[in-house]
Amino acid sequence: MRHAAPALLGFAAVRLLCAVVLALWDPAEEKGVVRLLSRRWDSVWYASIAENGYERTVRLEDGGVHSDLAFFPLLPWLERGIGAVSPLSAGEAGLLVSAVASLAAAWGLFAIGDRLYGRRAGVLLAVLWAAVPVGIVQSMAYTESLFTAFAAWSLYALLTGRWLWAGALSAAAGLTRPAGLAVAAAVAVTAAVTLLSDRDVPWSAHRRMLLGVLLAPLGWLGYVVWVAGRTGEPLGYLDIQEQWGNGFDGGRAFASFVLDRLTGSAPLAGVGLIAGVALLIWVCVLCVRLRLPVPLLVYGAAMVVLALCAAGYFGSKPRLLLPAFPLLLPAAVALARARRGTVALVVGGAVAGAAVYGAIWLTGSGPP
Repeated sequence: MRHAAPALLGFAAVRLLCAVVLALWDPAEEKGVVRLLSRRWDSVWYASIAENGYERTVRLEDGGVHSDLAFFPLLPWLERGIGAVSPLSAGEAGLLVSAVASLAAAWGLFAIGDRLYGRRAGVLLAVLWAAVPVGIVQSMAYTESLFTAFAAWSLYALLTGRWLWAGALSAAAGLTRPAGLAVAAAVAVTAAVTLLSDRDVPWSAHRRMLLGVLLAPLGWLGYVVWVAGRTGEPLGYLDIQEQWGNGFDGGRAFASFVLDRLTGSAPLAGVGLIAGVALLIWVCVLCVRLRLPVPLLVYGAAMVVLALCAAGYFGSKPRLLLPAFPLLLPAAVALARARRGTVALVVGGAVAGAAVYGAIWLTGSGPP
């Protein structure tokens, strides 16, 4: 804890500043900071599940159906448990979970950065993650912080050869978000690479590794199977996601969205989107050039693919990329080698931008 203290204090300071700016941005009662963070969009669905179980279905004017079975259960379970032993509402309990989980995630990011590139890089990785433009979601009653905590520590367990921990934490991530598959993929691919490099070693010597691989997808698989039983359809969960418009289409919907901007009334927005995707690809290339370990490369690539190739709301894509923290490692490593003045300028600018952007975003359209 003492070794990680600078990272945790820096992370907490950034998040606190962003919350203060949000509170001061629009002091209207209906936009109070606690309400904005705990009772909007998906957080309302999680609170409903915590309070009433899986029973909510909303029928839209266009005939569509939104079911709460689209939301994975771990956060609502925690909200219900905390609410049972405290006076907190489900939404407030979700804020507490996110606060604790975000610190755990920051600690995991620091541990990874510190192990690979030194303490300074670890601190900067945690602080940069707090200062991404959509970082305000880390403070909401959403699953991003909880998922990132499990993902980061699962990847750290892989880096340190703790296969059972890696598998168990991956399973927990799979109970939190559909993207738990990205963590499970990192466990499986890392195991495959290990087996290929140790072909002369009998499989019996890799029992813990193989058990970790088996554990890794169980959280995600268990919930999907439960939904199949609940709906009576083997692919029930995929059908529910499609009703929400969140199916996996290989990026066609996103490409169509960009093309519509380019050929419509907002061509500059289309150019900006293309530039953003190009920047994202460039960062992925930098991660390869930095020779990140296999678990981080697989997890980061999987998160990018899941975000860009999902047919969901465009506004959700930055939020879906929030747990893809390996993408920040090239910047963290570069800043760790830079002068203090440069670090202060870059990090200070990022923090200010995140605070203002988060306030504008959350008091406006916000994260769907």
